[in-house]
Amino acid sequence: MRTAFEAWAQRDGHIVRRREDKPEEYLVFETQRRWVIWQAALEHGKTPGGRKTAAQKEAAAAEKRAAEALQRPPAINSDEAAVRNQVLNEVLDAFSTLGGERGMDDILKVVQGLKKKQQEQAQDKVEERVAKSSSPVRQNA
Repeated sequence: MRTAFEAWAQRDGHIVRRREDKPEEYLVFETQRRWVIWQAALEHGKTPGGRKTAAQKEAAAAEKRAAEALQRPPAINSDEAAVRNQVLNEVLDAFSTLGGERGMDDILKVVQGLKKKQQEQAQDKVEERVAKSSSPVRQNA
C-alpha cells in the first residue's frame, strides 16, 4: 500500500523521502499529510487517485470543451462523396503534372486550369441539352 502511495505521490510531484529517526513518517509535511489522507480514504473505500486537484479538474474541463468543439462533421451522402473524390483527384492530377518549384504560381495555374476545365464541361452539358431539345420528337396522337 505504501509503495502505491509513493508511486502516486511521485507522479503528482511530491517528495517521498522518509525521516531517518522515524521511518514511518515522511520528511516533507505535505507528503505526510497526503499519506494520512490516503490511508483514511482507503479505510472508507475511496481511492485517492479518484480525487482530482484543481489543475486536474481544469484540464478535464478544457479537454471536454475541446472535444465538443471538434465534434464529427455531419455525414455526407455518396453523391457528395463521389464529387469530392473526383475534385480531389483532379487537383492531385493537376499538381502532379507540375514541377512544383514555383509555389503560388503553380497553385494559381492549377486553379485556373481547373476553372477552365469546369467551364468546358458546363458548356458541353449546355450543348447536349440544346441538341436534345432541338431534335424533333414525334408523338402519335
